[in-house]
Amino acid sequence: MSFLLLKVRRPCLSSLSTLFLRRLSTALPHVYGDKYETSSSSSSSSSFIHPTSIVHPNAIIGQGVSVGPFCTIGSAAKLGDGCLLYPSSHIFGNTELGDHCILMTGAVVGDDLPGQTVFGCNNIIGHHAVVGVKCQDMKYKSGDECFLDVGNNNEFRENVSIHRSSKSGDRTVIGDNNLIMGSCHIAHDCKIGNYNIFANDTLLAGHVVVEDYTHTAGAIVIHQFCHIGSHSFIGGGSVVSQDVPKYSMVAGERAVLRGLNLEGLRRRGFNVTEIKSLRTAYRKIFMPVDAHAVGFEERLTEVEQDKELGHIPAVCSMLQSIRDSFAENRRGICRFRQWSGS
Repeated sequence: MSFLLLKVRRPCLSSLSTLFLRRLSTALPHVYGDKYETSSSSSSSSSFIHPTSIVHPNAIIGQGVSVGPFCTIGSAAKLGDGCLLYPSSHIFGNTELGDHCILMTGAVVGDDLPGQTVFGCNNIIGHHAVVGVKCQDMKYKSGDECFLDVGNNNEFRENVSIHRSSKSGDRTVIGDNNLIMGSCHIAHDCKIGNYNIFANDTLLAGHVVVEDYTHTAGAIVIHQFCHIGSHSFIGGGSVVSQDVPKYSMVAGERAVLRGLNLEGLRRRGFNVTEIKSLRTAYRKIFMPVDAHAVGFEERLTEVEQDKELGHIPAVCSMLQSIRDSFAENRRGICRFRQWSGS
């Protein structure tokens, strides 16, 4: 008799599972479950919360929010309009999500710690990513406030980890329109700009600063307190222990300068004159005919005082990036070799 019942139940369970997954894959608002009313004037402004999820009554839920099965939303959480939580995703602590953010299955955002995690709009937190949790830094003291601020239109892929700041006077900051691929790590107090692409297994130690439009080729490590200049490229498998100047390309087990990121500059719309000027300046600074005739500082000054190069904004920006790297408490630039031309 039990065997017959089992044979009857299996088709029923299979059909229900198929129906549920089909609905979930198209849009979570169609998942059957309890209806969390945020407005009685329009059905499009209603939020849907699956009955297996735990949503604290003090949580603030925007309009059109969809919460899948087995999710958790803490008491201090704020969700903007149109947010989407896939099954087994969780929001803890004082966490704020802007409109239309998506948490994929297994994602964890926020932590029950003093401080706050804030996301802008249209961010995607990938499968099993852990974002906005306690840092891995011995100087963090229990009870200290710690913060993470994230802008708009970022995508954090599967297994990414991003930590809050290590002290109340600082923040981990991520700008807009960044793509952070699978298994990347951004440690405490990092400052990430806009339009960056971090390939898989890019690992940033604490206090790293990354400007805009940078690109890493994956499986790289960046030492704490390093600065990565705009429009630069870091080759796969590199270990970066010093600053990377703007527009440059580095690679190696101990990363060294390999020239300018010419392809990246072209893609970003730098014109022929700008690229030619940057190449000329780079050669004068890093590839002198006689490296022993004039010192590095003199070569920088020579380019700065050049009547043509000294008036090109891109060249001036690169020179300033190099000089800034030798300021107090900075790490200097990656090593360079005469054969590393563009």
